[in-house]
Amino acid sequence: MSRKEFLLGFAALLLIQAKSKKLRIETVNGSIDSNRLGTSLIHEHFLVDFIGANQVSFERWNRDEVIKKVLPFLMEVKDARVKSIFDCTPNFLGRDVVLLKELSKRSGLNIITNTGYYGAHENKYLPSWAATESVEQLADRWIAEFNHGIDGTFIKPGFIKISVDAEVPLTPMHKKLVRAAAITHCKTGLTICSHTGSAGPAFAQLEILRQERVRPDAFVWVHAQAEKDKSNFIKAASMGAWISLDGIGWGDFDNYADSIANLKTKGLLNRVLISHDAGWFKPDEKDGGEFTGFMNIFNELIPRLKNKGLTNEDIETLLAQNPAQAMSIRVRKR
Repeated sequence: MSRKEFLLGFAALLLIQAKSKKLRIETVNGSIDSNRLGTSLIHEHFLVDFIGANQVSFERWNRDEVIKKVLPFLMEVKDARVKSIFDCTPNFLGRDVVLLKELSKRSGLNIITNTGYYGAHENKYLPSWAATESVEQLADRWIAEFNHGIDGTFIKPGFIKISVDAEVPLTPMHKKLVRAAAITHCKTGLTICSHTGSAGPAFAQLEILRQERVRPDAFVWVHAQAEKDKSNFIKAASMGAWISLDGIGWGDFDNYADSIANLKTKGLLNRVLISHDAGWFKPDEKDGGEFTGFMNIFNELIPRLKNKGLTNEDIETLLAQNPAQAMSIRVRKR
């Protein structure tokens, strides 16, 4: 065998290995193969503190009290065969990765946390430096959490969580967050989940990502149910973006079922994510306030979907296959 033949064969072997490499998810307990994610809820909250970035701190809640409140709801949903939950509470809104790790240990669930900043509500939850630092500096902060861990721990984020207000055009601050998320994605492969709502800001963000050469399938349109014109679901999903219908904790089940059935009819069920946006231990309220559980998908939505002709395989697509595909760590560039 000549040297050239050897090098060509070696290159081919590396290519085969790269293609066969398993996709992974980063949990609070470390990396797992994506096929271990199982039935997943991709947008929930265990604790949220709405006091604002200037005043939030870990001293505002007792972790043992939060665990006592939250754990029964996790065990309930585990009995419904859920294996993984994505906690979407961002930094400066009560993200507490030590708490999440303990909840994962006690429940046996995979829990996934995030990096990024939350710009909605007129930047109330942004740290002061978000206004003064460059896009690249913000991205460096988020990339460092992925490379080295969050808040002095070895716990790494499994996705990027940003948010924008509902108006278009996006504000300069919110454009900065989207561009920082794009840079972070290109360096880490983390999926960008953006609290968005209506279609205008969704397509504005997709345009920024296009300019940054990030593919639409790296973007999750969070709270898409807020958009009244459902043809925009078809448009965004056809582009490759993920449509997250994730307020199922709060009712309106028939509307969710209609939207999902319509997306299936259009051949786009493989672009849909569903969740509750429920939970919410609130430090400002006595005993954390009222906590909403994570069972409506199983008790309310799935029976309606089956009445519309969706199969068990379709449910598996929504709750297992799509989350694994959407949230697996890999760079998606144009």
